[in-house]
Amino acid sequence: MKLFIRYLNLMVVTIFILIVLSFFLPFLFPGDLLTNISGIVAQSADQRTALEQVYKLDQSIFHQFIFYIESLLNSNWGVSTNDQSNLYQEVSLAFPATLELVGYALLVSIIIGIPIGFISGLKNHNPFDFSVVTFSMVGYSFPVFWLALIFITIFCLQLEWLPISGRIDLLFDVPVETGFILLDIARSDIPNKPDAYLDALHHLILPTASVAIVTTALFIRFTRRSIMDVMDKGYIIAAKSRGFTQRQIFFKHGLKNALLPILPILALQISTLITNVMIIETIFSWPGIGRWLIQAIYQQDYPAIRIGMLIVSLFVMAMTITIEFITRAMNPARERAESAAV
Repeated sequence: MKLFIRYLNLMVVTIFILIVLSFFLPFLFPGDLLTNISGIVAQSADQRTALEQVYKLDQSIFHQFIFYIESLLNSNWGVSTNDQSNLYQEVSLAFPATLELVGYALLVSIIIGIPIGFISGLKNHNPFDFSVVTFSMVGYSFPVFWLALIFITIFCLQLEWLPISGRIDLLFDVPVETGFILLDIARSDIPNKPDAYLDALHHLILPTASVAIVTTALFIRFTRRSIMDVMDKGYIIAAKSRGFTQRQIFFKHGLKNALLPILPILALQISTLITNVMIIETIFSWPGIGRWLIQAIYQQDYPAIRIGMLIVSLFVMAMTITIEFITRAMNPARERAESAAV
């Protein structure tokens, strides 16, 4: 319980710091402060005065900050400077697409990377292990945008097997309810639903693979190293001397202890994963928060930049702290060791 309260306090403090930083961003952006905050270009002195009163610019910084927090909680995130679209609605549409891509890439990486890493670590220094190590080194060394372009060249332009952009063909009119394309297809009443599923999966393959290859290579490397370290421990050697089989030793002692060091690595890689997804969204025209935010930067849409950076930062922070909390909850010995060291 104390561990949960401590991490909850850490999350609250971090959220507050991120909100403070995002609050001061419009003051650092070039141009008119009122336009940077509201997204509206005042057409007259009266309109400007009214907007200043709405956004508390005629009051102290403290009142402006309180109004900003209230606006965030009430989903009143302002409008885009370019097309006056509601930023809350824009983020609500774009963010689930990013979560979908992150989730699928992470799921593929875990399903493939961890088992292969375990097998490679248990059978180290044989041809299979050498092949796995080579793949992991090559996969982790490739820039994600380079992989994406190679995939587009081969599978889209030459073989014409897979689509080059988007989430689903425009022929399928899928109503947006959750923002997750496969779930929206399941909840919809559109005709030819199996064809829509198949088309959506085809659109998912290349973006997911482009992100998952790098992440899978990382999981393989750390899982392999972790299981090799665990299998050299004294309690494993003692279990072998007592006649336990390799299978019994692995599932009773090796598996859990080898998984524990992997979770902190996952927490450290969340920001890299999100960055790779944002790059892939731009290349494949995937309508996620990364592509939306990059377009806002190109268009100098400062209200959208402010909200987009806050949402991405909050997501990365929440994922990192949550994984770190799960790691410490699963491994109380690590908590006690660190406390004793302090």
